[in-house]
Amino acid sequence: MQLDERKTKILQAIIRNYLETGEPVGSRTISKYTDLNLSSATIRNEMADLEEMGYILQPHTSAGRIPSDQGYRFYVDALMQEKEREVVEMKEMLLERQDKMETLLKQVAKVVAQNTQYAAMITAPQTKRNKVKFVQLSRVADNQILAVIVVEGNVIKNNILSVTQELSDETLLKLNILLNTNLNGLSIDEINLAMISAMKQQAGSHSDIVSEVIDAVAEAIKADEDLEIYTSGTNNIFRYPELADQQKASELINTFEEKQQLGSLVQEALADEENTGIQVYIGDETPVQSMKDCSVVTATYELDGGMRGTIGIIGPKRMDYDKVVGTLRTLQTKLDELYRKDDES
Repeated sequence: MQLDERKTKILQAIIRNYLETGEPVGSRTISKYTDLNLSSATIRNEMADLEEMGYILQPHTSAGRIPSDQGYRFYVDALMQEKEREVVEMKEMLLERQDKMETLLKQVAKVVAQNTQYAAMITAPQTKRNKVKFVQLSRVADNQILAVIVVEGNVIKNNILSVTQELSDETLLKLNILLNTNLNGLSIDEINLAMISAMKQQAGSHSDIVSEVIDAVAEAIKADEDLEIYTSGTNNIFRYPELADQQKASELINTFEEKQQLGSLVQEALADEENTGIQVYIGDETPVQSMKDCSVVTATYELDGGMRGTIGIIGPKRMDYDKVVGTLRTLQTKLDELYRKDDES
């Protein structure tokens, strides 16, 4: 028999209260937990129906009720469906946003290269010092659980964890509550040894799961993971005789195609979290070996939520610095406007 909204809310309130206290739950307590504005007598009648349907039990006469296995199953299934729906919606939103962002950044690099007649690069925004939004553990097999970790910037990481014994729904629920109560809103720097030790103690025989989840959280909030770099205008290098030497040009083009060396340039630009200004590297000042005969001008742009990226223009040492710096300063503000507009559409 399907539960109506009122019975569902009362059952959820009973389970949440029992998980918190470990004590049987009475109707007077439930009246404080629901937004139905029901009398204790009405709640007692609903609880009697829930008991008859097998969702709750009365451990002894005149005591409150506790959840049955069937009640836990209903609660966990509803909870998992809600979290899975949130994750699916978030993934769909992120994929759509990433597609739009990728198109936008590629277009920006192309326009910069055309306007300056130099080579251009731009990175997708990265979230620095991510914080945990929530953790969801669910069973995928008798000896495996899935840990879904969502961090700031709506980065989602899935990890399969092996367990030595099958975990009950109640155990999974308690572990979810333990992990989210302690970890939500924290960065990796704020998750200290004392906190981990206390969580493992509360988890008891399942302390190894806490350890694995902490490791997965640390992996999920690595700041520099999956750096995307978009480039354009590499052929503009041949316009300048001092860079058109076959060996120099070949090295520069390889740098733009492989992009690995560009990562060191980006990391230097993003290293100072307070830096949102213009950086100019002339000749040997650049961290990229193949660009020692070039000038590189970069700017750090910042979007909502602490997301930051780098725009770079690469050309000869005799580049038009005034034009390049002006272009980057304009882009710093335009990117934020474009992103906001794209985000709201």
